[in-house]
Amino acid sequence: MAQTTCELMWVGQILSDMGIERISPMKLWCDNQAALHISSNPVFHERTKHIEVDCHFIREKLQQNLISTSYVRTGDQHADVFTKALNGVRNDFICNKLGMINIYAPA
Repeated sequence: MAQTTCELMWVGQILSDMGIERISPMKLWCDNQAALHISSNPVFHERTKHIEVDCHFIREKLQQNLISTSYVRTGDQHADVFTKALNGVRNDFICNKLGMINIYAPA
């Protein structure tokens, strides 16, 4: 989530430099409910000590209203095609959902 937030801030800055101002926070979808709860919960526990810096970063951007987080079911997470090795059926399903076509498929 921290890496994606950095990328969202970068894209937001590029759009701002081009004169396109954002009117609402950028939406960050995540399929990990624990990560969403940890990033929005101001209380840290011993088990989350190793990710404390990232949590503070995400929480800061949430409080600044730069991003907003939402949960998406793992089955509906279309970004998986860009980040994971998927089996053929799952890969075809997500590519279809994204409107991607195989230009080499016979007509």
